Amino acid sequence: MRLSGGKTGEVNMSEKDDRLGPGAYLTPEEAKEFHKVFMSSFIIFTVIAIIAHILVWMWRPWLPGVDGYAMMNNAVELAQATAASVLV
Repeated sequence: MRLSGGKTGEVNMSEKDDRLGPGAYLTPEEAKEFHKVFMSSFIIFTVIAIIAHILVWMWRPWLPGVDGYAMMNNAVELAQATAASVLV
């Protein structure tokens, strides 16, 4: 929509609006551009989330092993012993 005349705020309604659907605020070109930015942002977010989940799983798996969470006690003791030997 363009302003007609030179008056501020007056809209020329004789031009065909190429926005799609009722209540749509984007032209088809704007919608394609928005979709491209949205999809690339979504893919980047998803990749970061997958990497974060893999790293957390490697650090502390949320499903216990065969011995249940009792085997985690040995891992904690090993980590404490390793940290103590490094600090001393």
